Amino acid sequence: MLDAFLQVLTSPSLLLTSLLAVSLGIIWGAMPGLSTTMAMMLLVGLSAGMDQHIALMFMLSVYTGSAFGGAITAVLLNIPGTPDSVPTMIEGRHLTLRGEGGKALGAAIAASFIGNWVGIIVLMAFIPIVLVFALEFRSWEMFLLAMVGISICGTMSGGAMPLKGWIAGWLGILVALVGMDPIYAVQRYTFGIPELMDGVNYIAVLVGLFGMTEILSVLPRRYHLPTPKDVGRVIPSMRLLGKHSVAALRSGAIGTITGAIPGAGANIASFLSYDLGKRFAKPQEKAKWGKGSYEGVICSEVAGNANIGGAMLPTLTLGIPGNAPCAALIAALSLHNVVVGPTIEVDHPGLVYFIYAALLVANLFMYVAAVGLIKPSVILFSLPRGVLLPLILPVCVIGAYSVRLSMFDVWVMFISGLVGLALRYYRFPIAPIVLGVILAPMADENLRRALMYFDGRSWGFVATQWVGTVLLIGLIAIFVEGVWRMIRVARTQPLEKPELHY
Repeated sequence: MLDAFLQVLTSPSLLLTSLLAVSLGIIWGAMPGLSTTMAMMLLVGLSAGMDQHIALMFMLSVYTGSAFGGAITAVLLNIPGTPDSVPTMIEGRHLTLRGEGGKALGAAIAASFIGNWVGIIVLMAFIPIVLVFALEFRSWEMFLLAMVGISICGTMSGGAMPLKGWIAGWLGILVALVGMDPIYAVQRYTFGIPELMDGVNYIAVLVGLFGMTEILSVLPRRYHLPTPKDVGRVIPSMRLLGKHSVAALRSGAIGTITGAIPGAGANIASFLSYDLGKRFAKPQEKAKWGKGSYEGVICSEVAGNANIGGAMLPTLTLGIPGNAPCAALIAALSLHNVVVGPTIEVDHPGLVYFIYAALLVANLFMYVAAVGLIKPSVILFSLPRGVLLPLILPVCVIGAYSVRLSMFDVWVMFISGLVGLALRYYRFPIAPIVLGVILAPMADENLRRALMYFDGRSWGFVATQWVGTVLLIGLIAIFVEGVWRMIRVARTQPLEKPELHY
């Protein structure tokens, strides 16, 4: 572990990459409409030409920076830069109206810093335990694990219609199955198109779903963000954090645990932490909630940033992305021939320790860059979307083209953008498609291997070890709970008309 930290701290290129990437992430996250997921998806293709360690440092630093960036516009403009900064906006807008915008941002910066530390410490403490447990997984267990991850897509559909989440996840599986069969080298769904023999470039699909879809849906809007006023002096108050230290620790635990559940993103963590914080607040503090509470800002930001470490836990140990940004991280690692999962430490010794070091350094730079970038970056917030988003279009094209240097992938990206726009219109979640695309190859290959191992025994899977039995029961329970939820909602709520959400 010490070698990994020394490698990062003694490498000017890694330190400079982290500082620049954190700064980019903060500015990106502060831009309303440019989410953390979108940033990670667009940058996957650009990281393909980087050195492995530089690419990993770059992606993790952007992730860390953008997770905080949404708090800037949430506090100053009453417009959340990212979905998980909505609770911060609820309290921050009142603090800004009282002339305490700078102080509120200082509390948000310090809370984000603490939240990252909580998530990283939990990640470092539990990843060896989970890795040892994960080594017990064989082909059948890995297939079930992938199916559990895909079935959790139902929880990403907002809770009311898990069927739409499952359909989106299966669409991702269908895309991933195009190309050559990994075991027998048989063509599948290529329709005689030579470019499809190598499969669909999932980077192009991800960039299209999160980049082009956002551009196509946002450009028709007709409004201009107000120019923010002077934020005043930004002083992160450690005394304020000390006063709300119990709430900060509770929020850190909530954010980390929520992040470790595949499909539960930072927005769920921040809302849950905010709600519980209000419930457990002291009477004199509870009166301030909804009217400008620093404790509310701290609860939201600590949980949202602690979610990073929690989400990395299943990502690195099981190969199941904890959220959509982690799915982009898996895609970036696969471009460098790194397969995350139970054998990551065996196949790539020292890589997990490097990730620890990269997260810690990125967190330190986030604290410094956040204080320095708040005032200069507010000018960018007044740019109209019609000017900003077309500038992102070349990034989408380069990201799709750079992986295989193929114009076919650029067309795949544009088609994926149109498909994503249609799915959004009919209220289908986009994130489950990412899980389907990422996990389908693991599910496909391990199922085929398991069937070969069973050698014609129809019920051979019943005789597997207890891990497989637990996963199979869990998989059935997820579907039963989802179907029951749909029935209950259908009895109490009318059908919703499709509409495009802005």
